[in-house]
Formats: sequence, C-alpha cells, structure tokens
Amino acid sequence: MTSQAPYPAGHAPDRLIVLSEGAANRLDGQWPDRICRHPTRCELHAYLAAAPARGRALVYAGGGYLQLMHDKEGVEIAQWLNSLGLDAYVLLHRLPGQDGGQGKTWPFDIALQDGLRALAHLASLPPLPLLHVGLSSGGHLAGVMACQSESAGAVIAYAPINANHRDHKAPAGKADFAPPEKQAFYDAWPIGIASEPHGLPPCPVFLAYALHDPIVPIEHALNLIKAAQLHGLDVDAHVFAQAEHGFALRALAGTQAQWPVLAAQWMEARLGAATY
Repeated sequence: MTSQAPYPAGHAPDRLIVLSEGAANRLDGQWPDRICRHPTRCELHAYLAAAPARGRALVYAGGGYLQLMHDKEGVEIAQWLNSLGLDAYVLLHRLPGQDGGQGKTWPFDIALQDGLRALAHLASLPPLPLLHVGLSSGGHLAGVMACQSESAGAVIAYAPINANHRDHKAPAGKADFAPPEKQAFYDAWPIGIASEPHGLPPCPVFLAYALHDPIVPIEHALNLIKAAQLHGLDVDAHVFAQAEHGFALRALAGTQAQWPVLAAQWMEARLGAATY
C-alpha cells in the first residue's frame, strides 16, 4: 500500500518543510513500518518538543542508501528525542544513483547536498545547539554532516561509517556496492579513517554497535576509535554483545536496552556544554 500521508494520530509531523523541487515523497507500507523507497525531493519532517526545546536534532534514517526506514529509524527516533526536550527534524533525502526522473540520475553526493539544504534551513531558525542522530546508513550520513559545520555532537548507531570504503573494506575483498554512486559516496566520505582527515568529526561522537553484526562489522567503530586516539577526538563507544543489526528502539532484549539511556545522558551533557 502506498500513501502520501498515512500518519496515525500522534505520529504526524508538526510541520513538513520542502527543500527542493520534485514530487511529494510517498511512503510504502503501514505505520510503524513505513519505508520511503524512492525519495523524489528533499523534505524535513519536523517533530517539536512539547516544551520550549533546549536543542534540536537532525535525524537520518537508514536503509543502505537504497531506501529510508522512515518510521523505525526516523519518526520513532524523533519522538524519543522530543521526550528528551529536543526538536527533531527527520530528513528525507534523495539516494545516490537512483532515478531522479526526466532522464536524470541523482549524483553520488545527493544525500550530502540534501543534508546541507537541511542545515541551511535550520540555520535560519533561532539558534539552538544542534545534534546529528543517525542509524545504519543514516549514521554514516550523520557522521558526514558532523564534518560540515559546528555542532554539539553526533549520535551514531550500527552505521557503516568507513569500512565500506574500497581501500578499507571489512570483510576484506567484499564486492563493491551497486549502484556505483553509492560506492562512490562511501569512498568519498570514510568517517573515522585517520588517513582521510576531512572525515574526522570535530564534534563529540557517541557510538552504539552490535559486536556480532554481520551487516555492519565492528571494524567501522574500531577504525573511528583508533582515529580518535591518534587525533585526540571525543568519542564514546558502546558495543553490545547480544544486539542484532537494526536494534533501534525496538530490539532491546539484551544489554543494548541501555543504549537509549546512555545516549540520553550523553546528549544532556553535550547540550549543557554547548555554546551558540
């Protein structure tokens, strides 16, 4: 089933902000498992905290740069952040190598371009500390965006931040990704490789990973930890033995049940230290 606005009561955004030309994005499926399989324009779905916010977050859903897990890793994360006193903006960005219509293919860095559109919009609002929050491939984009401008920090969970780069693959010898634009984006932005200093976030970073994740090996986190030690970066890293890939806020029957608590405490400290 496909619909443009199948939001049940209590889960609709407070505001939908259109940041590029194109047809309105459509979502496949039913709440709480809707997916945006073919983003057609850049949108921000704004979820605002009940009380005046102490900060705001850009939220990046995963989906392997092939689709966006809009509810599980977007809306549910945004509403959790609302409960912590943050205004949250879920970014629906276009996908590298996907058909853009009218004979166009979106370029390798279209997600970054759309992220910069989102940053420009948030910069037009009254100033508040900004956090980047991303899960899975959305965590990679959160890391990329954390390298673009000053922010209070980035929360990254089970994300392929660097070991999909063709020179740093884990496991070694893994085939390149399709479409080629997706591989090119991973190659251009390996987050946390010491030899690629443009990909070292200057802000504090919180990591949550699954030790035995076959989809996103732990090397992604370890590479950033090593770079943090070498370059004096501020990185808190948490690895959970019982977690599965994609645990988000749902698959918490294990020690990973603590990750939202740990992340909330970490964000509270970052907001308290932020100046703007």
